[in-house]
Amino acid sequence: MNKNYDELKDKFCRVYGGEKEDLRIFSAPGRVNLIGEHIDYCGGYVLPAALSLDSTVIARPNRNNVLGLAATDLPDRVEISLDDLESAKGLKWGNYQAGVAYMLQKAGYSLTGVDMLFHDTVPLGSGLSSSAAIELVTAVTLVTLGNEANGINKDVDMVEMAVLGQKTENEFCGVSCGIMDQFASAMGRKDHAILLDCGALKYKYLPLKLDGYRIVLGNTKKKRALGESKYNERVIECAEGLRILRQYMPDKNNLCDITTGEFEQYKSKIKNEVVRKRVTHVIGENARVLKAADALQKNDIGELGRLLVEANNSIRDLYEVTGRELDIMTAEALKVEGVIGARMTGAGFGGCTVNIVREDKVELFINQVGRKYKDRTGLTPEFYISEISDGAREITP
Repeated sequence: MNKNYDELKDKFCRVYGGEKEDLRIFSAPGRVNLIGEHIDYCGGYVLPAALSLDSTVIARPNRNNVLGLAATDLPDRVEISLDDLESAKGLKWGNYQAGVAYMLQKAGYSLTGVDMLFHDTVPLGSGLSSSAAIELVTAVTLVTLGNEANGINKDVDMVEMAVLGQKTENEFCGVSCGIMDQFASAMGRKDHAILLDCGALKYKYLPLKLDGYRIVLGNTKKKRALGESKYNERVIECAEGLRILRQYMPDKNNLCDITTGEFEQYKSKIKNEVVRKRVTHVIGENARVLKAADALQKNDIGELGRLLVEANNSIRDLYEVTGRELDIMTAEALKVEGVIGARMTGAGFGGCTVNIVREDKVELFINQVGRKYKDRTGLTPEFYISEISDGAREITP
């Protein structure tokens, strides 16, 4: 989506006053995970890419030692003292930004007061990591301006920003999540996917050459009411599976350290059928990610599409986190000529699908899937044709 930075600067001045000449612009992207779902918290490989849908901040240091927070789509302005960030835990909006500042302080960063205006094009609740984008744009803004105010001349450590973003969600906001969302937002590279080993935080950039195809995101517009409780349930089920398997393979620290061959040997030891299904997905999905990375390196877009379909079947039947709306959207997508892959992306129970669609069939895809989905669910979906973007950074327009 195009952003008019001058217009955003004008809005900043209407909220905070002052002139727009000294304003700074920062941005952090949402992400799509091409494949590797619900395995980042099991130490697995994932294959995300940063999106051109993003969270933008217009910022200016203040002399008040406070975080000034406002958003273009919210009426209220929030002020939080840098000396009392923990008091913001209960805020409906602003707790993520305060949490990032709190984690930065705990990590030894010297911050300065900053006024910020947020403008988000990542749809909330879409499964495209709007929260990670907010965390990372906040972190880059605060560290950049804090370093300048304190005479510190060094680059922002983006891997550390990703880790602190995850800690914000886990420890400050009380949300279970792995590292993938924050890492993709921090470390994205234009026209590349990231093969990320979530256990070791090792990563590799893979060129995303789609050769006549486009990535189209489909938003079910289904509110994810069950998402967080079921997410935490799956984390517990995976931990139980690992506990059982470690009795026979004590050197394995994560489920994704276990190969498909090793799992075949010991899977009968997991007597609970539900837990066994969850683990079957995790270990199979980890292997699929590596096959998908290989397909990308060979520029085999057809194989990548096939693996997306296989991954969706697994997350639907074995991990059971899709739900009716996502199932309908992916089923209708695969009926459209020119679609070679479709699956849910994100935590599930609503949110988005990722689809690989032949360029000349994108309009047909949007019209046909949109119509059939609305007929079957009563919900009006949204579709995004996003570019693959760079990670969190300062913008100099």
